[in-house]
Amino acid sequence: MKKWYSPGSMALAIVLVLFIISASVVVTLNFRPLYYHDIGALQIVENTGISEEIIRKNYDILIDYNSMFYDGELSFPDFGMSETGRIHFEEVKDIFVGFQKIALVTLIIGAAGIILKARKKDYSYLYPTAILSVGLPAVLGAFIATNWDRAFVLFHEIMFDNDYWIFDYDTDPIINILPDEFFMHCAIMIIGGIVLGAAVCLISGTILNRRKSHKNKNR
Repeated sequence: MKKWYSPGSMALAIVLVLFIISASVVVTLNFRPLYYHDIGALQIVENTGISEEIIRKNYDILIDYNSMFYDGELSFPDFGMSETGRIHFEEVKDIFVGFQKIALVTLIIGAAGIILKARKKDYSYLYPTAILSVGLPAVLGAFIATNWDRAFVLFHEIMFDNDYWIFDYDTDPIINILPDEFFMHCAIMIIGGIVLGAAVCLISGTILNRRKSHKNKNR
């Protein structure tokens, strides 16, 4: 039996880890019910005086804009936008489109690798995938749990080379309907998706390797 740390298994594990992370980001970005729930949970209507219909409409426009399949300018029908705000949203889109492309490419490569491994009944890549996947959410989860505000600021300082992410409520009023708590919920959902992916790999690896071991003993 091939060891879990063989080059082939590790290469496939890295591909699958990238898929799990990027897919978790993409799913969270497009999971609109999370934001719809937060409209009430975070009292966005009460805090802003803006109707839920308008809030949903403009949020949906923002999410549609961040799709890799959307080709056009970002324009909020009910909110103004500064030039720095427009630049920031363009940079955010570039990041999200990057995650979408990574998810698509790693899905194709990962699926091909899994099929090839399955033909050889080699499931050794599943354990390192689970182990590598768990590391990131463990670190991020601990950081978020201890100091979300610092984690939020540090993320933006790492991802952006300017301070355009610091919005002015007067010139970019869209920020009024995007409270920090919502982004924390997004981070938690991303971490949850990664943990779920790691769990699926761990459980699948355990079951498949036991079946393989059982069949070998019965030969």
